[in-house]
Amino acid sequence: MTDTLTRATAFEFRTLDDDELRVASDVFREAMHDEPLNDEKWATMRRVYEPGRALGAFAGTTLIGTAASLSSGLTVPGGAILPMAGVTAVGVRTDHRRRGALTGLMRRQLAEFAAAGEVFAALHAAETTIYGRYGYGLATRVRTLRIRSPRAGLRPEVPTAGTVRLITMDEAMSLLPAVYERLRTRPGMMGRSPAWWVLGYENRMTHGHFRAAAHYDEHGEIDGFVGYRPGPFPSDDPRVGASIAVLDFVAANQGVENDLWRFLLDIDLVEEVTVYSRPVDDPLEAMLVDFFAIRSERDDELWLRIVDVPRALAARAYGSADQVVIEVADPLLPANSGRYLISPHGTERTSAPAALTMDVETLAMIYLGEWRPSKLAEVGRLTAHDPTALASADHLFATDRPSWCGSLF
Repeated sequence: MTDTLTRATAFEFRTLDDDELRVASDVFREAMHDEPLNDEKWATMRRVYEPGRALGAFAGTTLIGTAASLSSGLTVPGGAILPMAGVTAVGVRTDHRRRGALTGLMRRQLAEFAAAGEVFAALHAAETTIYGRYGYGLATRVRTLRIRSPRAGLRPEVPTAGTVRLITMDEAMSLLPAVYERLRTRPGMMGRSPAWWVLGYENRMTHGHFRAAAHYDEHGEIDGFVGYRPGPFPSDDPRVGASIAVLDFVAANQGVENDLWRFLLDIDLVEEVTVYSRPVDDPLEAMLVDFFAIRSERDDELWLRIVDVPRALAARAYGSADQVVIEVADPLLPANSGRYLISPHGTERTSAPAALTMDVETLAMIYLGEWRPSKLAEVGRLTAHDPTALASADHLFATDRPSWCGSLF
């Protein structure tokens, strides 16, 4: 993709130069109602911007909007990993909103992803009403868990699998990336580039009260970890405990999760533990003596945009069911539009009549198995020309366990 300017309304869109990135950071942070970074924090956060992956929208010479991305890969059902862009730092100045700036940025970004061979784009949405118009669909959902620590004793039969200890920032940055790559086998999990680790750990541990703890197996190898932020004491009264917010929780298996939960719930002087982005099948309630110690909310997680539909459909595994022909409409990336035969043996383009018709947003919703096509048909999100095909589509796109990303960005 060249740097030829793409125009929408009165704005110009192009890849940002290095000396424009700090202004872009300020624009994004202002859109999130946050203050600009000081020199010390910017020295760290500058390294989150990967070369050539930040775009700007300009009104004349003034940067009024921005969108960036992290290089990544998405684990799809069946275990294949395909190139993905993690979209982040999206924002438009308040005095230039609703004039086409965001649309121009999203169109330019998707075109660049397609030209670079990235099969997916994904993001965490601050405003969930926005991204469907650009083809992003809600592809994974999670639970946010709030646990009252004093009541949250684990049942005595919950097994242990090793030991947990706190680690330093240097240990986290040098050890955890390789551990994560070994453990990212679940559909929906994404690759974490060096820039992600700067964002997720180095920045938080350098400039904030952020802690990391690693789980060690019987051989002394790390097979899980958590990253969390202790909250302040709500008063000077030592009888009133603090809280902690867990932002990262990765484990090789349930035994490791057991030990990490035990560690988090046993931290002294803590009244409440809030854990974001846990899989919907997390069995914590069954581990507790007192079910009333926990409150759970279901929430959106990964919004997925399929940039290359043929490659995405060909790469994932499918369940055992009769073949189904689907028709996909993608007005922003028309090369994706067409009919595809889906079977347990793979996919191919076809001219056969479509049993199901959907837009690319709906395809993203069913791609990782989060939504059943039959339910989406019942609420009008896809059209079933042959209603008998819905049961087959449910089985074809189903996954053995709920897909989950688990990475904030």
